[in-house]
Amino acid sequence: MAVSAEYSAFVLELLEPLDGVSLRRMFGGAGLFCHGVMFGLIAGDRLYFKAGEAKRGDFEDAGCGPFTYATKSGEHGILSYYEAPDSLFDEQDEMVDWARKALDVALRANSKGGTPKKREKHSRSG
Repeated sequence: MAVSAEYSAFVLELLEPLDGVSLRRMFGGAGLFCHGVMFGLIAGDRLYFKAGEAKRGDFEDAGCGPFTYATKSGEHGILSYYEAPDSLFDEQDEMVDWARKALDVALRANSKGGTPKKREKHSRSG
């Protein structure tokens, strides 16, 4: 899931009108932050935005799926991040609009104490 420098620069350029956007490398990908709040991620040169329950339908209507990653036990999805529609890459105003909506979702989650839930540890019997 490496992120190329060219793709990262392209996304940051598209999001430039959204003041304060930065990129932080993490787990082979990169998180998109605005004033310290993560609202998107880049993995494998694909852009994902924070969706939230209310906005998930917008992504699904555009034919976009959730962020997924592979593990030894199969593929897992993170339903709070959905891939950005391809059409946004040709329309900067639309891209910024979707990014603002994702930031709003992230800000609401943070204000409700929406920290990520800890995964349950599974013991192995054997």
